[in-house]
Amino acid sequence: MGATLTTIGFVGGGQMAEAMVRGILAAGLTAAQQITVAEPVAARCEYLTSQYGVVCTQDPAALCRASEVVVLAVKPQLAAAVLAPYRSLVGERHLVLSIMAGITLRTLADAFDVPVRLIRVMPNTPALVLAAAIAFSPNAQATARDREIATALFSAVGTCVEVAEHLLDAVTGLSGSGPGYVFAFIEAMIDAGVLAGLPRPIAEQLTVQTVLGSARLAQESGEHPAVLKGRVTSPGGTTIAGLHMLEKGALRGLIMDAVAAATERSRVLGG
Repeated sequence: MGATLTTIGFVGGGQMAEAMVRGILAAGLTAAQQITVAEPVAARCEYLTSQYGVVCTQDPAALCRASEVVVLAVKPQLAAAVLAPYRSLVGERHLVLSIMAGITLRTLADAFDVPVRLIRVMPNTPALVLAAAIAFSPNAQATARDREIATALFSAVGTCVEVAEHLLDAVTGLSGSGPGYVFAFIEAMIDAGVLAGLPRPIAEQLTVQTVLGSARLAQESGEHPAVLKGRVTSPGGTTIAGLHMLEKGALRGLIMDAVAAATERSRVLGG
């Protein structure tokens, strides 16, 4: 897919939309003038235009005329009010991608006057540094080409996989909420370093790099985490002593419980 991928309109110009614009332009998927952003805050419009060269508008009709792909990038609690002007403007020629958490494909379909090709997407906050874990689910009208477009667009801000819609709650519990678990772990590691006598700035630097490096090793080596763990665990050594304490504290069980609780909460919030 080259620079003439498609014309793209973003309904909402917040951080996630900006991250997608930055990733799409960096990947050369389309040109800046092929991207339109509907953003009600004038200062935000000026920033996006000056920073990225995209077209900014406050007119839903202008966005729909200019765009083959429409990305819904507003807070889910604002969905009904924001989407109302688009009800009669979005038609058969549009592919609609929604990154609004918890808004189902059925709810999205009901927001438009005609059957629309829809793809519901669950990104996570590392999209802000183009390192997201993203899952998407298409509706029955979405085509193979639509899936290719979604994969290309969202791969520009991270790793992208397709799942059935009923699995998106589990995606929310795992990768959607997952950064919160990882940040809590990082914070605990830093405090542990301070407890062991390290100055806090050094503990922060070493902890963040350890987590980053370990994740990269797991990703790039392709080996199971248990194998990688075994390679740093010598008989009677320091790592096994630390791991023993983590096992006594049921770390793995707690993580599984956290993902399960977040998954269930996502189901409740989604109705």
